[in-house]
Amino acid sequence: MPAWAERLAVFDLETTGIDVETSRIVTANVSLLDADGVIEHRSDWLADPGVDIPEQATAVHGVTTARAQAEGRPAREVVAEIVASLREALADGYALVVYNAPYDFTLLDREARRHDVAPLETVSPVIDPLVIDKQVDRYRKGKRTLTAASDYYGVSLTDAHDAGADAVAAGRVAQAIARRYAAELDLSASDLHDAQSAWHDAQCDSFEDYMRRTRDPAFTARRGWPAVARP
Repeated sequence: MPAWAERLAVFDLETTGIDVETSRIVTANVSLLDADGVIEHRSDWLADPGVDIPEQATAVHGVTTARAQAEGRPAREVVAEIVASLREALADGYALVVYNAPYDFTLLDREARRHDVAPLETVSPVIDPLVIDKQVDRYRKGKRTLTAASDYYGVSLTDAHDAGADAVAAGRVAQAIARRYAAELDLSASDLHDAQSAWHDAQCDSFEDYMRRTRDPAFTARRGWPAVARP
């Protein structure tokens, strides 16, 4: 297995919606995994986002507005602690695994700025199993969700859309991909980070071309990896 996969930090958010510019954090997890995918340390958060949690979001992650208000901590405190935890993991030399990184990192950036928390200006090295899977197995049919990837790579995900379960599963999927494609992915974490940025751009090009040919001639893919630049 490539060296970058032997020591991973994993990160996931569950939120109030899908728009990274307006959605708020509800739950979060940052965990550290060893080379076998065993959890060495984990941190979990439940925030009161300061807004109502839509029923559609509650249906996904199970947290109601009432529970967040009763049990959640102030959003600013939670955001500050998440940022500090990620900053510490990166400083300690961990590669940071996030499935579909632009969603979580962009939303976290906007939350940090919303609550006057110093954001993560540079996030590297990031490992995004979604981008890597699309690169090393381009023509596999079917969905590329975390649940589908977990099934395909033999990783147990028994509580999908729980931030901790999703974060850990993403890390283990990354390790499974690393083992299966060890030769192709035998790069330093920094070089793999740069490669994923280029792969993501190419994947956006392909998706944009497909959408313009089949659905909307004016479609534009949202670019930016591991985070989308501010508008």
